[in-house]
This record gives sequence, C-alpha cells and structure tokens, in this order.
Amino acid sequence: MDIVLEIAATLVAQVQKPTLAFLIGGMVLAAMGSKLEVPEPVYKFIVLVLLLKVGMSAGISVREADLWALAVPAMLAAIVGVTIVLIGGRALAAFRGVDRMDAMATAGLFGAVSASTLAAGMVMLDAEGIAYEGFIGALYPFMDIAALVTAIVLARMSAARRMVATPAGGGVATVTMGGGAGGEGAMVKGILTDTLKSPAISALLLGLGIGLLGRPESVYDSFYEPLFRGLLSILMLIMGIEAWQRLGEMRKVAHAYVAYGIAAPLLHGALGFGAGLVAHELTGFSAGGVVLLAVMAASSSDISGPPTLRGALPEANPSAYVGTSTGLGTPVAILSIPLWIALADLVIGV
Repeated sequence: MDIVLEIAATLVAQVQKPTLAFLIGGMVLAAMGSKLEVPEPVYKFIVLVLLLKVGMSAGISVREADLWALAVPAMLAAIVGVTIVLIGGRALAAFRGVDRMDAMATAGLFGAVSASTLAAGMVMLDAEGIAYEGFIGALYPFMDIAALVTAIVLARMSAARRMVATPAGGGVATVTMGGGAGGEGAMVKGILTDTLKSPAISALLLGLGIGLLGRPESVYDSFYEPLFRGLLSILMLIMGIEAWQRLGEMRKVAHAYVAYGIAAPLLHGALGFGAGLVAHELTGFSAGGVVLLAVMAASSSDISGPPTLRGALPEANPSAYVGTSTGLGTPVAILSIPLWIALADLVIGV
C-alpha cells in the first residue's frame, strides 16, 4: 500500500511541475478548440535561447571538471546514450503500427538525460551520506548529445530510404549500397552533415563550445539562466497543443508507448549501472558515481531533448515522445533511484 501511495504522490508531483503542467494545459486548450497559437519566429527564438543555455551550461561543467578523471566515464556515458537509442528505436518500431520516426524520437528522448532527475539522484545520495565525483554533472552532455544526434541521424536515414524505395510514380526503386556517389555511404554522410548543420544541433553545439572555450558566465547568469524556466514553459505549451492535434495517431499504438515508458527506465538504468561498474574497475569510479550514471541512463530528457527533436524532426509526433517521456518515463526513473543505491551497496559497498 505504501508503494502505491508513493507512486501516486510522485505522479501528482510530476503533474504539478511546470514542464508537465504547461504540456497538459496546451492539450486542454487544443481540446477546447482554442485558437491560441505562438508565432513561428517566436518559437524559433525560444528554442535558440533554450539550446544555447543548455549547451553553455554543459560546456561550463566540462571546463571546470578534472578532464583526466572525466574521460573514461564520459566515453562510457556516450556509448550508453547511443546504445539506448539503437535498442529503444528497434524495440518500439517492432510494435505493429508504430511509426519509425516516432520510435526514434522517443528513443532519442529516453537516451538523453533529465537534469532534474539527475539532481534528484544527487539529493538522495547526499541524504544517505554517499560520496560521488564533483564532475558528475559534466557527464550528462556526453550521453545527451550522443543520443540526440544518433536518433536524428537514424530517423532521417529511415525516412530517406523510404523515399528512395517508394518514388512518387508508385514504382519500387533500387537503393544502391556502398560508398559511391548516390549510394548508401553518400546518403549517410549527407544526413550526418545536415544534422550537425541543423538549427537545433548547431545551437546546442555552439553553446557547448562557448561554455567550454569562452567565459560566458556573466551573460549566462544575467540573461540565459533567469529566462530559461519561463521560456521552457512556453515551449511545453506549444508542444501540448501539437500533441493534442496529433493524438489521434497514437490511439491504436498507445499500448506500445505505455509498455516502453514503464520498462525502458529500468532497462536503461541497468545498462548505465553496468557501464558505471566498468568505470569503477578501470578508474576507481565511486559507488555514488555508479548510481548517478544509472540515474542518467534511466532518465529521459525534459529540457534539451524536446526542443532539439521538435526542431530537427518536425514530422515526429510530440504525443509519442514527450507524452511517453514526461508522463511515464520520468516518474519511473525517479522511483528507481533507491534501487540503484541498494544495488550499488550490494555490489560495491557504499
């Protein structure tokens, strides 16, 4: 009974948070037939500011970290992010009726990291008196960016293959494999280049570079940080309106996303925990660090992911990737934190 009450309390707390509250608010307005809309230029400005802020925050964290101690867990974090996308996208797409683009966007969001869930993990470790590395916050951009770029590239590759295989005339075209001009290798290179040049990824990488190589703290503290939460709420309102408008596409495959939203955080957390154990054996990575790597892997992005995917994959359905992540993935990830602490105590000793 206590577990049921705890889950219910967590769900209520999530609904009350601005991220989910504004998302639901947008859906309610759309359901009521409201004509409210945010002009496209305003939306693009909001996304630009948000992604520059996320990138700078990550760059500052990396710059202030011990790079030698950071290298191994950072590499493992990136590998975990890519692996989650590869496994998650394939698993979701295996359900009948699930659109490949939606599957990859959802997997990308689950491969990316929730800063708020990571913060919750740190609070729990502090309460238990369990130590962890000071640079742990600098790990999340490696997992985050690796997952988002992988998801975007694979989604675009899948869409490009479908377009080539089904030309406008209705016939079936032959896809030339290999690295030659017009072949598969050229297509992959072109999509990767376009992804890195896309507005969303470009803004994220620019912010990362400025935070890492520049000294943007004054403008970061005076402009980006104060505006961040307010602009994020407007973005979630926009995505809530879009989510309702495309909710009909989800009805026949909602069971797939419910199953994924519940199971994925636990499976991904186990993958992150395993990577943390590897870092522990190689570098003496702390038990607290192992727990937080598992928490990052279990979490799904609520800040960098939605605007990045909305900008890079406008065809993907926000009802699928945002609804599954925020509505199911985040509560499950937060509730799983004590599991990773107990497991670390059993395997390593805290």
